[in-house]
Amino acid sequence: MVFKNGKNVTIKNAIFAPEMTTQKKVTPYKDSTLNKKEQVEQMFDTISGKYDHLNRVISFGTDLKWRRKVLQMVKDHTPHSILDVATGTGDLAIEFAKRIKAEKIVGFDLSEGMLSMARKKVAQTPLEKKVTFIKGDGEAMPFKDNSFDVVTVSFGVRNFENLEKGLCEILRVLKKGGLFIILETSVPEKFPFKQGYNLYSKNILPLVGSLFSKDKVAYTYLSESASVFPYAEALNNILRKTGFIEVQHKPQTFGVATIYSATK
Repeated sequence: MVFKNGKNVTIKNAIFAPEMTTQKKVTPYKDSTLNKKEQVEQMFDTISGKYDHLNRVISFGTDLKWRRKVLQMVKDHTPHSILDVATGTGDLAIEFAKRIKAEKIVGFDLSEGMLSMARKKVAQTPLEKKVTFIKGDGEAMPFKDNSFDVVTVSFGVRNFENLEKGLCEILRVLKKGGLFIILETSVPEKFPFKQGYNLYSKNILPLVGSLFSKDKVAYTYLSESASVFPYAEALNNILRKTGFIEVQHKPQTFGVATIYSATK
């Protein structure tokens, strides 16, 4: 609320989030002349063949549990159309196709390498007709306004070059009353989980990634980007500032990941 001409004036969705201006920018390849978006595309193209296996290893399989929770949230919304942004190798979009009777399911990603893996998973199966995989920029999507009942992003929002621009695009393509869900890494706040997480993410995760992937810097980037990305109420504030309403978050597994939900 502010004062204008001696009167109280309420500014709708006025959220002050200073953390947005102080967020550290992290890129995969520090010496590269490419912008972040191009570097992220290159990185995921490179690690696409090992991505699924590495996810199971570095999360000890808990990422499957988190995705099942997202699946149930989407299913409860009974959507006719679903967009999975930063779909990667398509795991979540494929689960939507298996478990939800939606007329339209789209997996959208910047990396052709990741999408090629997703398409292989559904090739010559009935799912091939239920889910479509499209390559494109999450900050400039080729969909009309108010196109989808549900939009999801799993471990992808921190890879946006411009977070606000990406969230605005999601808000644009989401129908009024539609559901937006983010599954993203976060940092535990309680002892000893915070200390254990820092040790694991800064030392063990990059080491495991380098052993399994030919791109040794990829999992260093994934660790660094997770450590500086806004989470919990900080991300809630950004969502509200973008225009989302009914914003909530639920920490998962001691806070190493968080599920956010919002609507339009």
